Amino acid sequence: MARGARGRLRGTSLRAVLAPAAALALLLATAGCGDSGGGDGGGAADGKGLEKATITVGTMPVADTAPLQLAIAKGFFKAEGLTVRTTTLQGGAESVGRLRAGALDISFGNYVSYFLAHANKALDVRIVADAFALAPKTHAVLVRKDSPVKSLKDLEGKKIGVNTKRNISSLLVRKAAEAEGVAFDEDADFAEVDMPNMETALKSGSVDAVQAAEPFVSAIEESGTGRVVADLGRPPTAGFPIAGYATTARFAERNKKTVEAFQRAMARAQKQAADRSTVVRTLPDYTRITPDQAAQLHLGGYPVALDPARLRRVVDLMREFGYLRRTLDVEPLLVRTGP
Repeated sequence: MARGARGRLRGTSLRAVLAPAAALALLLATAGCGDSGGGDGGGAADGKGLEKATITVGTMPVADTAPLQLAIAKGFFKAEGLTVRTTTLQGGAESVGRLRAGALDISFGNYVSYFLAHANKALDVRIVADAFALAPKTHAVLVRKDSPVKSLKDLEGKKIGVNTKRNISSLLVRKAAEAEGVAFDEDADFAEVDMPNMETALKSGSVDAVQAAEPFVSAIEESGTGRVVADLGRPPTAGFPIAGYATTARFAERNKKTVEAFQRAMARAQKQAADRSTVVRTLPDYTRITPDQAAQLHLGGYPVALDPARLRRVVDLMREFGYLRRTLDVEPLLVRTGP
């Protein structure tokens, strides 16, 4: 795990790449539409036998989705007879909405969004692949560099910017703060700020802190705008399951072979992503991050298989902070037939 984000990045600065709001669209500029590459596996290369040979998958401009881009670039999907077209999303709420509307077949998104949607009967969710787990400095709370704040306890009564309220961002902050004897209020203490705009929000003083994910953590640090006061990749939220790929129960039932093909390709990619150098090489292919910058980012874990015990940890934390009124059995939501 690289730990040099505080050092000076070589080449074009991450700030110049990511600070403007337009960065959200630019990050996936080279990955907007689909499958390529020759691959090295077998499978139904002509798509025969699949219920749907071309699918649309929602993705987001974060390091978490590197295996998806790897599977496209290396032809893992093509080896399964599957063509994947990608659509860039703003966050988990959009993922749920687009899946419900049928605009996406499968989508990357955080587990809190998916479990909330299922519990509230907004979407009959099925999780088809794991995506990302917390590691040191992949998600962090940052304040302005000149801020007197030294800890989460110092943020009592202040405003913290999160990508979405009542979601993975605020949940992680609330759990970390609990360990410091602080109880943050979901409405009073959090404000919604798009991830690419967090540096600007810190500069303007519209918020006192932000909860950012990589590559934005490194960008804010490298620019000199902010510094980390809480690393959410450490206890009590170390290794926490962040996100996965989901579909609807209807799609999973009607397209079993297609889902299995997606799972096999993603399992190969997630396994390769265990090699940090593979992810570092992949990031510049679908983002505007330079190879030097990619080498200094903090990367998390890329689980190969769905593990109900791991995902129950998300449900337990949601219950602890009142996101769920009753417990949710994750086992029936997992599609584990593919890899």
